[in-house]
Amino acid sequence: MYRKLLLISIVSLSLFSCDPTATDPISNFTNGVLVLNAGNFTDNNGTISSFQRNSTTPVNDIFQYSNGRTLAGGISGYAEALNNTRGIILVDNATAGKDVIEIVDANTFKSIATIPSTEIENPRVVLKVSDSKTYISCWGATGDFSNFFKNPGYIAVLDLNTNKITKKIPVQNGAESMVLVGTDVYVGSEDYKQTTMALIDSKTDALTKNIPIGSSKLIGVDLNNILWLVSDGVILKYNILTGKQENKFRVETTIKDASPRSFAMSADKKTIYYTNSYYDKNFTEIGQTYSFPVNTTKIEANTPFIKRLFGGGFGVDPVSGLIYAAAIPSYKQAGFVYRYTTAGVLKDSIKVGIAPSGFYFKK
Repeated sequence: MYRKLLLISIVSLSLFSCDPTATDPISNFTNGVLVLNAGNFTDNNGTISSFQRNSTTPVNDIFQYSNGRTLAGGISGYAEALNNTRGIILVDNATAGKDVIEIVDANTFKSIATIPSTEIENPRVVLKVSDSKTYISCWGATGDFSNFFKNPGYIAVLDLNTNKITKKIPVQNGAESMVLVGTDVYVGSEDYKQTTMALIDSKTDALTKNIPIGSSKLIGVDLNNILWLVSDGVILKYNILTGKQENKFRVETTIKDASPRSFAMSADKKTIYYTNSYYDKNFTEIGQTYSFPVNTTKIEANTPFIKRLFGGGFGVDPVSGLIYAAAIPSYKQAGFVYRYTTAGVLKDSIKVGIAPSGFYFKK
């Protein structure tokens, strides 16, 4: 009996020591910042980390902490709905037919419902379109390297009142990034062969238009109602009020073969941060981080905003305005989140899970 009690005490201490400033780690899940750690794809070991904005000590793998089981897959997306009481976790398993959506209590991360793989395939991004409804972009069943986006993509409509997928809206192959403007949802694509960007009316859940703009990675809408996106390495401006493409920019750089990759927009919608990089002969990504104002007439990658590359991408906290940058040393070890001021000055760093690749900022 003594040995059993000792074991329980040690386990409890190890769990609570994730954040020595909190008497109950669950209190950290109600606000602050979530880090989506994609994990190593073939290991299916994605996790979610949580920490307070004024702390550098995270609680890692909060789903396992609250449920006694892992998410069993890579983490591709997260959002909250129902007055921020429900969290929607997208889990992309390396084995075909094992992808799921986990619906949790957003405050405790206790599982409420699981939408099985029979209902979802390759979920990529989740977007709240109303208090009780979210859209989930999906690739569908993927092909092979000769034609990876073999099947049409779709947008799964998730009703949080019933925790069920109510509809699947067919869109272009490789559907991924989404932006909500009013009740309109713009859908980008990761498939370079695509020639259009989908537009969906979230009131009717109907595809209303295919906009001829090419494959598109959506960045966001600036303070001038301009949608910024990237298509085949070219940065584009699309005026959502007129429905017309405006300027397009090629990044001016002296680095051969470099191209823009990860993007984030500042909290005031006036600045865009991005990485410009290339892969060397050893398949190592080389590059740095840059920025440009949304009223620019040209984009130059000459003077870095931050003199380093972040393979996990960026996020901007709408509360503090701080820039969150995710670094992935390898896909077999913990990654790091670096926080910078809007002047590009490093504030601090936080050790999180494997392959940090996204952020969710609780308000």
